Amino acid sequence: MVLGHYIKRVLETLFVHRFSNDTMPFKNLLWNCSGYWVMFGIFVMYFFLQPTNEDYKSKDIAMSILFTIFELLNLKTHLILRGLRQEGTTMRGIPCGWGFNQVSCANYWWEFCCWLSFAIYAETWGALVFLVISFMQMFVWA
Repeated sequence: MVLGHYIKRVLETLFVHRFSNDTMPFKNLLWNCSGYWVMFGIFVMYFFLQPTNEDYKSKDIAMSILFTIFELLNLKTHLILRGLRQEGTTMRGIPCGWGFNQVSCANYWWEFCCWLSFAIYAETWGALVFLVISFMQMFVWA
């Protein structure tokens, strides 16, 4: 789930997102990446990857399916946002549908839902800490 999320993130960065120095200065890129990777690696994966003898539960399958659906919805909102501004212009449209009719920043909403489903799946305090910190950051961005 996590590997899929970050692979999608890299592919979106390469092929979907349009960054400018105003929205993403280079120094922020290093901070964002290291923050996510270090924080996620320490708070979540260290505890999540400890060996257990548990079998998969129906909850795990359900959360994996929800995580995948939320990732696809997040991708869809990024594609909608990309289409709101023609390359080389500053004119932007207003997003609608796919969550935008319910919340103004549907991309952050679906990402929050991804990490919520992962936290439920993981059942670790680190996943909950990551969820809360991620939510606070996305709240600021929104």
